[in-house]
Amino acid sequence: MELPKLAIAALGGTVSMQARNAGEGVIPTVSGETLLASVPQLTTLARVTVETLGLLPSASLDFQCLLSVLSWANYQVEQGATGVVITQGTDTLEETAIFFEYLWNHDAPLVLTGAMRSAKQAGADGPANLLDACRVALAESSRRRGVQVVMNGQIHHASHVRKTDSLALQAFSSPVFGPTGLLVEDHVQYLRPPAPRKILPLPQATSQNIAMLEASLSADTLLLETILKVGYDGLVIAGLGAGHVSEKWATVIESIAEKIPVIIATRTGSGATAQATYGFAGSEMDLIRKGACMAGFLCPRKARILLWLLIGCQRQHELASYLKATSTLKIDA
Repeated sequence: MELPKLAIAALGGTVSMQARNAGEGVIPTVSGETLLASVPQLTTLARVTVETLGLLPSASLDFQCLLSVLSWANYQVEQGATGVVITQGTDTLEETAIFFEYLWNHDAPLVLTGAMRSAKQAGADGPANLLDACRVALAESSRRRGVQVVMNGQIHHASHVRKTDSLALQAFSSPVFGPTGLLVEDHVQYLRPPAPRKILPLPQATSQNIAMLEASLSADTLLLETILKVGYDGLVIAGLGAGHVSEKWATVIESIAEKIPVIIATRTGSGATAQATYGFAGSEMDLIRKGACMAGFLCPRKARILLWLLIGCQRQHELASYLKATSTLKIDA
């Protein structure tokens, strides 16, 4: 029986990092081919092709790079790959995942993974994460689930996963929703069935710029007042609590929302923005009346990516429906 075909792309990140000399910081140097050699078990699971598409820390990835990676991944599926795995740095892993989630239009799974420990560090987690990600990508039960992140034996959906610790091995979680599945004794076990997805076409425009600002105690409005002047096409606010800002900020946001889309998310790291609970100046009800959209469960970083893609597809008028679709995914969907 012929083994399934699996495609792996390496972009860099901690999973590819090691120090060239003692006492120096680690940098991306390990190719995808070398990383693959660290998991010889894969040859018994699939016919694997691997390409090193970049050796970058994930902070230096950008949307243009991700569109190129997406094109590569699409081609692999068209050529018969059962699934696609991408390794990259963890700093922007949650953002890359949601970027691909909105654009991935295949039943075949796209799985992202990385590492919290560098390639030469004792207890390096990269090889185990890669093997787990490949098992997820090859599983029949992973089909029609879109984009998933596999780290430390857990499977997280792109819409919910966040990096919630800077250095710990268990750095990724999905607040409120929890992981969508687990690796148990090398077997992929999902905790709930696939949820409906809303897919966007590839963006025709890529020069749009989306600003993101965080509300805080006694924050001034100087930067906020420049948003329109410097030419931003959209604005995301990481709001206080359930999506709140000061009265001064609310006044400026109203003038901005008349010109460009504005999304209010929560900076808390867990939970959703409210819709109809608070009525004070700067509350969610006030901001909605002033023309802003509430992000629901979508975090500020992911809301920024959604808005960038919608504007690029000239579908910003569909913002509310996309926010609702992402924010109302049921745990028992």
